Amino acid sequence: MIVVKVGGGDGIDRGAVCSDLAKLWGEGREVILIHGANAETNRVAEALGHPPRFVTSPNGMTSRFTDRRTLEIFEMVYCGLVNKGWVETLQYLGVNAVGLSGIDGRLFEGRRKATVRSVEKGKVKVLRGDYTGTVDRVNRHLLDLLLGGGYLPVLTPPGVSVDGEAVNVDGDRVAAAVAAAVGADVLLLLSNVAGLLARFPDESSLVRHLTLSELDQRLGWAQGRMKKKVLGAMEAVQAGVGRVVLGDARIDRPVSRALAGKGTVIECGRE
Repeated sequence: MIVVKVGGGDGIDRGAVCSDLAKLWGEGREVILIHGANAETNRVAEALGHPPRFVTSPNGMTSRFTDRRTLEIFEMVYCGLVNKGWVETLQYLGVNAVGLSGIDGRLFEGRRKATVRSVEKGKVKVLRGDYTGTVDRVNRHLLDLLLGGGYLPVLTPPGVSVDGEAVNVDGDRVAAAVAAAVGADVLLLLSNVAGLLARFPDESSLVRHLTLSELDQRLGWAQGRMKKKVLGAMEAVQAGVGRVVLGDARIDRPVSRALAGKGTVIECGRE
């Protein structure tokens, strides 16, 4: 079982990712794809006159402030334009892909956060009206039905709250939860960087291997969106996923190369 999460930044080679996935699927491997759409959502939001707003939490994590209008744009891009783009590309390559959001069948269910804390000009502010949340449960039964029927699931945020509201959930942490729920052998977190860099953005400083204990110590190396990827990797390994690879989705054969260890390989390690 392989779970592949592809980020939503610019520079992602969708065709190369899908070609690799088609090969694995054709060999009879069970594969689940999860994708983001961050950059495209920003562009559409700007064009619609509702530009994105990002907030930084006291622990240094940056996320999108998701009011109701932003959530509607998020759904438009993630669930519509980008999700169906991935499905179409896979179908063209002969893969019977099915695209679903975390709302469908309560695939990603959790809690909507009552408030969000943001650091602004050195002060912590409490923000309300935000539709973000956590993923506490993955609907494995639905995924098993799709995989058992020979389909390749193509999944995307948002998720759904226990009260039935759509909520913006982090894609890397979703991928960790899905990988843990299905007992994946490996989780690939592919994006538009080579992996975890000790001296960002110097790609010659790529960290090639870390154990879970080392990863906790090296969290300070992660910059920007990489912080969430490292957090997702930690959660996946802690939940029993054998190996996580932070890999590059801009290159030829990105999935195959990540499976071969190109990028940052994270494993539990010996105690």
